[in-house]
Amino acid sequence: MNPEPMSPEEFREFGRLLIDWIADYWERLEHLPVQSDVKPGDIRALLPPQAPEQPEPFGEIVADLDRVVAPGLVHWQSPNWFAFFPANASFPSILGELAAAGLGQQGMLWSTSPALTEIETHVLDWFVDLLELPQHWKSTGSGGGVIQMSASDSTHTAMLVARERARTRGAAVDDMVVYTSAQAHSSIEKGAKAAGFRHVRLIDVDDEFAMRPDALSDSIEADRAGGLVPAFVASTIGTTGTTAVDPVASIGDIARMDRLWHHVDAAFAGTAMLCPEFRHHQDGLAGVDSYTFNPHKWMATNFDCSVFYVSDRRELTETLTIVPPYLRNAASESGDVIDYRDWHVSLGRRFRALKLWWVLRTYGATGLRALVREHVELARDLEQRLLADHRFEMIAPTTFSLVSFRHVGGNAATDALAEAINRTGSAYLTASVVGDTRFIRVAIGQTNTRRAHVDALWDLIDRLALAA
Repeated sequence: MNPEPMSPEEFREFGRLLIDWIADYWERLEHLPVQSDVKPGDIRALLPPQAPEQPEPFGEIVADLDRVVAPGLVHWQSPNWFAFFPANASFPSILGELAAAGLGQQGMLWSTSPALTEIETHVLDWFVDLLELPQHWKSTGSGGGVIQMSASDSTHTAMLVARERARTRGAAVDDMVVYTSAQAHSSIEKGAKAAGFRHVRLIDVDDEFAMRPDALSDSIEADRAGGLVPAFVASTIGTTGTTAVDPVASIGDIARMDRLWHHVDAAFAGTAMLCPEFRHHQDGLAGVDSYTFNPHKWMATNFDCSVFYVSDRRELTETLTIVPPYLRNAASESGDVIDYRDWHVSLGRRFRALKLWWVLRTYGATGLRALVREHVELARDLEQRLLADHRFEMIAPTTFSLVSFRHVGGNAATDALAEAINRTGSAYLTASVVGDTRFIRVAIGQTNTRRAHVDALWDLIDRLALAA
C-alpha cells in the first residue's frame, strides 16, 4: 500500500475542488440562515461509530462538508452577522492560511524559521506606524510586537510579567491585586485566576460605562491599607458590552504612581486606529506596559491573530525564557535575533503573520480604513433610526460600530425582540445586560456587511418590535 495517500497531482485536483467549494459557500452565505438549527448530538449522529480502517476517496471527504459539516455551521462570515464581535476572514486571508499550512513552519526560534520570525517582526513594526502607536514599541526600540492566538492569551501573558515584576520587589503572589473595569472582558478575571492572583477588583464605571479613575485610586488605597500589593491594572478601549473607552491616560498616571503594570485591551476597537479620527481614544498609550488588539475581529484576517505589544521586551523575555540544551543555537546565543518562543507561554507557533501580511498587501491601508469607516457610518445611521423611533432608547453612545439599544417596553420586550430577529434566520445579534437592564448589541463589522444588510436588519427590527 502506498504510504502517501495523495500525490501532488491529486493534491492539485482536490485543492481546486476545495477552493471551488469555499468560493461557492461564500457566494451563497448571504442567503443562508445565520444560525444552525441542529439539536445537540445531531452532527455526531452523522458520523460512523468507529474510525475508518481503510482509506476513503477524498472526493467523498469533501462531499461531507455539505452532508455533515454545513448543517452544524453558524455562519460567522455571513454579512448578516451582527452578534458578539465578528471573527472575520477574507479571500486573501484564507489563501494566506493555506500557504502557511503548506509551508508547515514551526517558528519557535529564529533559527527554525527565519522567514516566519522576520516577516512577523517587520509587519508588526508597520502597524506601530499605521495605528500611531508609541515608536518605542517597534523592534528597533525597547519593546516589540508578537502575534498571539487571542486577546485572552495576550492579557494572560501580560499578567505573568506583572506578577514577576511585583515578585522581584518582594511581594507575595497571594497579596497581589488585579484591577479592571466592571465592564471589562471576562478574560481579565480568567487570566488572573490562571496567573495565581487571588484578588481581583472590578472598578465602578461612569454613565458611559468607562472606568472611573477616582474609584480606581480609592480601591488601590484601601488595598494598600489592608496590606495588599496592587500589581496590575487593565484599561479597555472598546469594552465588549458597549465599546466604552476607559480613560487610558488618567489610569496610566495612577499606574505609574502606584507602580502597577498597565495593560490596554483594544481587542475589537484597535483596528479603528487605522483611521486618525479615532486615535484620540488611545491618548496615553506612551506610558503603558502592554497592549493588544485583534486583526481577526475587524481587519478581514481569520482567527487566530491577536497582536500583543510590550514597551519593554526585556521584562517579557526574562519572565518566560527557559533554555534547555536542545534549544540552544548560535543565532540565539548571538543576541542578534528574536526567538518568539520567549514572548508567550507556548513553545510552538504557526506562521500567523503570513495571512496578516497578505491582507494588508491586498487591501492596502487605504482599503482597510475604508472598510472601518463604512461600518462606523452604517452603525451611526442605525443609531439615528433608533433614536427617531419612540419604541427604542440607546444604552450607550455608538463610539465605533457597535450599536447598543433597548426596547422602552423593558427587559421582556427587549429579549423578545432579539429572539424574534434571531428566529427568522435572516440575521443574528446578541442580547446582553448592564446592571438590571437588558439590551441588544448590534455589532457591525463583518467583512462583507454593506448598507443593504443593515437596511434589512432595520426592517426586521421595525417589523418585529412590539408597539410602545
